[in-house]
Amino acid sequence: MKPQDIQDLKELIEFLKQYQVAEFDLDRGDLKIRLKFNQPEASPATMSDLARLIASAPGSNAAPQAHASASLPAAAVPQEAPPTADVEEDLHLVKSPIVGTFYGSPSPGASPFVSPGDRVEKGQVICIVEAMKLMNEIEADVSGEVIKCLVSNGQPIEFGQPLFTIRLG
Repeated sequence: MKPQDIQDLKELIEFLKQYQVAEFDLDRGDLKIRLKFNQPEASPATMSDLARLIASAPGSNAAPQAHASASLPAAAVPQEAPPTADVEEDLHLVKSPIVGTFYGSPSPGASPFVSPGDRVEKGQVICIVEAMKLMNEIEADVSGEVIKCLVSNGQPIEFGQPLFTIRLG
């Protein structure tokens, strides 16, 4: 590996440690990197953090012609504690049915589908999740009052990730 490649790898490792990423794989032609870390209890980095790092990496347009593999002891991924609002019996979590990108409004600059304090009915569109260039309307699965939106606009989300808390009724 070239000295710059080693420096880039060190910066990547520090970034992953800083944002407490448990595992990271990169495969670009001849370059293959797999990193695993022991993690203290804390929130992991988001996909957007990793995307920004990769996009801002020097020489990210051309893949280095080297093979590197670094591995640290693997650790169990910390389990996230359920939101405190979920403790209340009359609150319901609306979870994402798919992996994608969350959008709270029908188009940039438009008012959001719902805001905290709004009343929603079962079947009402409350957000969009973009997956593979398709805009999927997500509907409320219960009727009630929106208490909190748990994700931000443009945030990558996972299957089953809580999106909203709704007070039933």
